[in-house]
Amino acid sequence: MSRICEVCGKGRQVGNKVSHANNKTKKVFQPNLQNVRAVVNGAVRSVKVCTRCIRSGAVQKAS
Repeated sequence: MSRICEVCGKGRQVGNKVSHANNKTKKVFQPNLQNVRAVVNGAVRSVKVCTRCIRSGAVQKAS
């Protein structure tokens, strides 16, 4: 199951989780994806889109 935005291609990022004692362990940051009914090439389709693309207007939602 791929966690990738279908509009901008944003996927997971890897970084460090840093505790108060400054211990570092690997952590995966997933994009906030939502299933949205959107107009794609004139047809209504259900797509997985990140919230950044929804807010910026990169996706035209179906009514």
